[in-house]
Amino acid sequence: MAPELAGSQISALLETVPGIASVLRSPVADAMVGLIRAGVGLSDFRFEDAEELVQYAVRRGLIGATEGDRVLDEARAAGKKRRAPAKAALKRRPALARRQGKASKKRR
Repeated sequence: MAPELAGSQISALLETVPGIASVLRSPVADAMVGLIRAGVGLSDFRFEDAEELVQYAVRRGLIGATEGDRVLDEARAAGKKRRAPAKAALKRRPALARRQGKASKKRR
């Protein structure tokens, strides 16, 4: 069985081996970064990031499981509302392209 590393050993390892910090980074830290970027509009919202943070908060006793479920349900519902108009727009685009194609044929 491999021995566990102490905190100071991990710190020393992170300093000496460039790039290893990104491999060892916590999924919670990744979720925080993802949600911050989504919050300011630098990237899209990922439900998985919200789920990771809610699970972390529930594990640590920061929020109750019921509240965590409610927050995730709200996020899921809000995500569906945002995607619905985009899907409707995609359905209309092929019809618009067909109409534009007919108009260009008439001009010839």
